[in-house]
Amino acid sequence: MFRRMSEDTSAIQVCIAGTGSYLPERILTNAELAATVDTSDEWILSRTGIRERRIAAAGEFTSHMATHAARKALEQAGLAAEDVELIIVATITPDTPTPATACYVQQSLGASRAVAFDISAACSGFLYAMKISKRLITSGAFTNALIIGAEKLSAVTNWEDRSTCVLFGDGAGAAVLRIAAPEEGSILATEMGTDGNLTHLLNIPGGGTACPITSENVGQHLGTLTMMGKEVFKHAVNRMKEAAEKVIERSGLQPEDIACVIPHQANLRIIDAIADRLAVPNERVFVNLDKYGNTSAAAVAIAFDEANRSGAFKRGDHIVLVVFGAGLTWAAAAIRW
Repeated sequence: MFRRMSEDTSAIQVCIAGTGSYLPERILTNAELAATVDTSDEWILSRTGIRERRIAAAGEFTSHMATHAARKALEQAGLAAEDVELIIVATITPDTPTPATACYVQQSLGASRAVAFDISAACSGFLYAMKISKRLITSGAFTNALIIGAEKLSAVTNWEDRSTCVLFGDGAGAAVLRIAAPEEGSILATEMGTDGNLTHLLNIPGGGTACPITSENVGQHLGTLTMMGKEVFKHAVNRMKEAAEKVIERSGLQPEDIACVIPHQANLRIIDAIADRLAVPNERVFVNLDKYGNTSAAAVAIAFDEANRSGAFKRGDHIVLVVFGAGLTWAAAAIRW
């Protein structure tokens, strides 16, 4: 039904050397949405926990946001762009079908030495990129990696559908991974999985080879996100709980050892359910959903950077990141900071 990559057992440890994020300037509030679709601030807030979201400008693409976030992460890590060896961009809203958005980011950064490619795992993409880059570093193929989650979901949102248009926003988050020194923290454990039997629950049905957008179907919104919310909720809670429990166990931790849980920012009810099932107090769960909505692959990356820069955890603390997305996909990581 699903496949999971086994945990890396290499003696080489990999740390997070820096994080960064970027949000577009434009803020779209619930009240503004209520003026265009049949909804209200109270309806959105009570069902999702979202108050507002950021919307990229017309000429602001996924690669632009990814580059801004990447620069901040590189600055914090003290790594020059020309020394970056690997760039992975996780996105479902690439600038172009080909080449990869990572190639545009490489060009913008001037990271001429880097191997660059995209991955598509929806909201789980950033943690998929973390596991992939960690494995490539521990294998000896690279000494560092720049991973980015970036989305312009406003470009694939049906703004006439109140069940989905209230959920999504734009933004980007990034992290620099490198070989850890003995005294530094490290990525302790990672987990990821997929259940392709549930592809119908959350998808963009058109725009690919199975259903190209044509002049005949262009008005049917086939190139926008569709979701079966109740079913997604059920699977999200179960899979995120399982993934988080696995990385906690593999790291030799207990719930009381975790200083900060950073979950996917999709719905406050899902976040509360995960905190409850992991027996982690709400005050140790980082939430910025109210400000940005669901930014898919960027969501956990943006939250990770904000938690880092706001002092939600400190050197030596244990952090758990956990996500869930279309595919269906899920992933988790346990980190000693």
